Amino acid sequence: MVLQAREGRLTTSAAVPPPRVLVATAVPAERDAVARAFPEPGRPVHGPGVSLHRTGGTLDLLAAGVGPALAAASVAAALTAAGLRGTPYGLVVSAGIGGGFLPEAPVGSLVVSDRITAADLGAETPDGFLPVTELGFGRITHVPPRSLVREAVAATGARAGTVLTVSTVTGTAARAAALRERHPRALAEAMEGFGVAEACAAHGAAVLEVRAVSNPVGPRDRAAWRIGDALAALTTAFGKLAPVLESWNSHDHP
Repeated sequence: MVLQAREGRLTTSAAVPPPRVLVATAVPAERDAVARAFPEPGRPVHGPGVSLHRTGGTLDLLAAGVGPALAAASVAAALTAAGLRGTPYGLVVSAGIGGGFLPEAPVGSLVVSDRITAADLGAETPDGFLPVTELGFGRITHVPPRSLVREAVAATGARAGTVLTVSTVTGTAARAAALRERHPRALAEAMEGFGVAEACAAHGAAVLEVRAVSNPVGPRDRAAWRIGDALAALTTAFGKLAPVLESWNSHDHP
């Protein structure tokens, strides 16, 4: 119960629990890395079109699929199901491993988004790439809550910056350079964040993206990838981040 002062009188009202949090990864290996941050094993929860892993706290984990389209569809289904149950998600975190832009985001580091931007949503023209916004429709960027970004960075020691969403992973130095020229604050690229953010916007939920860097953005050198190290970094990050996510409330922290 919560005591409230009203016209000189003390009244009581039921405490409102914080909204639930959904953590959406691309693949089960990333979901399981997040789950290892929690001391209890959790349990599977199945609903119409959605299979979740429920932790002992207020976090649910979802392997939403690879790419922005499937991630958006899966997260939208989870948000809809939660809303119909009367237990809506107030926050969705797009999480996993990704490529980092050197030297700011080396392999093994952690990046928290202060911008989630679709890097290749637009048109190629003789004069170069035009984002969809310059074609007169759509949007390419979502902005996570500033207070949540600050708290996430303080808890984990991550760097904050733009996380790019791409439908085709960068594999050349030329494309990496072009992305940095168009997005000078970019720290990482992955394939799901913008799709997750679009689903959140449609449902009125806040969004954040967290990426552990497994490889540099640029020429594909599989021998230089450190996927195991990045997954371990993701586990460590969520061990520190979970209390921030579970206590954050958009009504208290605009």
